[in-house]
Amino acid sequence: MTVRETIVTMAQQAKQAARRLAGLSGVQKDRVLLRMAEALQDRQEFIRAENKKDLDAGRDKGLSAAMLDRLALTDKVMASMISGLREVAALADPVGEVSEMGRRPSGIVVGRMRVPLGVIGMIYESRPNVTVDAAALCLKAGNAVLLRGGSEAIYSNLALARVLQEALAAEAIDPAAIQVVPVTDREAVTFLLAQEEYIDLIIPRGGEGLIRFVMENSRIPVLKHYKGVCHVFVDQNADLEMAINIVMNGKVQRPGVCNALEALLVHRGIASTFLPQVAVELEKAGVVLRGCPATKAILPDCTPALESDWGTEFLDLILAVRVVDDLDAAMEHIARYGSQHTEAIVTRDYGNSQRFLREVDASAVMINASTRFNDGGQFGLGAEIGISTTKLHAYGPMGLKELTTRKFIVYGDGQVRS
Repeated sequence: MTVRETIVTMAQQAKQAARRLAGLSGVQKDRVLLRMAEALQDRQEFIRAENKKDLDAGRDKGLSAAMLDRLALTDKVMASMISGLREVAALADPVGEVSEMGRRPSGIVVGRMRVPLGVIGMIYESRPNVTVDAAALCLKAGNAVLLRGGSEAIYSNLALARVLQEALAAEAIDPAAIQVVPVTDREAVTFLLAQEEYIDLIIPRGGEGLIRFVMENSRIPVLKHYKGVCHVFVDQNADLEMAINIVMNGKVQRPGVCNALEALLVHRGIASTFLPQVAVELEKAGVVLRGCPATKAILPDCTPALESDWGTEFLDLILAVRVVDDLDAAMEHIARYGSQHTEAIVTRDYGNSQRFLREVDASAVMINASTRFNDGGQFGLGAEIGISTTKLHAYGPMGLKELTTRKFIVYGDGQVRS
């Protein structure tokens, strides 16, 4: 088959599988998830042999040590995937949940029921563990999923899909519910994005280039997991020790993740006191500061910030720093340069904290807490498939409920409309 024929056939099969998945009970879905966990445990030798093909090819292509690390299915990563499947099985099943039941003047009773989205197309890069995480969440929410990972992980992803499909078949569930696109050609993504007849939602996870390509070429609604240009604003009356801890955690704990701190905004009234204190701690941790002119006047050794630094997701030990006149200036900066991911304020002023909550547009807004908390597990959602920086239909970490929608249900006893 041609690449187009392959993608169309897979999408058609996924659509058929999704109809059957929607009728599965929570017990059936949990049983197959636990079987998948056992299968991954039992088939580790096969999975690692396929993963080695990707690692060897990656070394031959000159992939960086960091990329190879992301690609490797180590004992720790395998254990995490296995425990992840069991954790998803333990979560409450959102499908079938009924709410907002009420009787209308006509006598009909109207409510809403939570239902699967249908078929989800997931386009992602590098980490093959995403294959299992995404498959587990989509299955639990009653969705079929088409997974298109990066070419560098093709053997690993196909091996994982094979093991998961064997578990589905053993439970008499259509294996087409979980499919990995076996084609590495870029045109496979283009064809995938054109299957609006069969695919209900596209979720891209990866670099800015991938997200832009998907947004520009998809005929299907897209929930984008876009870059995280996250800010902390230290207000004039902030607890400075608290602010230092929050800034350090946001920037240093894991600088390469989407909820890491990328820009620090400091109220002019405390800048001369706070900046020297926080700079000492940041520099101890190896953080390079890129400051505005007012920042450089206080911290002469910092690198002058360029205009391009303000909207950059560094994913590294680099922090842009700007002194701002007040809360309004901080929010104006965030509106211009933020990515609607995570924003935080450190303040003891209740009025300022509430204005920040109401007026700052981001998937998560924090008061006196690190940006690193924007995470499905930290928010009590359990596992997540990504953090949506769009607003339709999800905003923020996407757990099980965000992989479903709601339909109206009506009970009557013979009513007709007059």
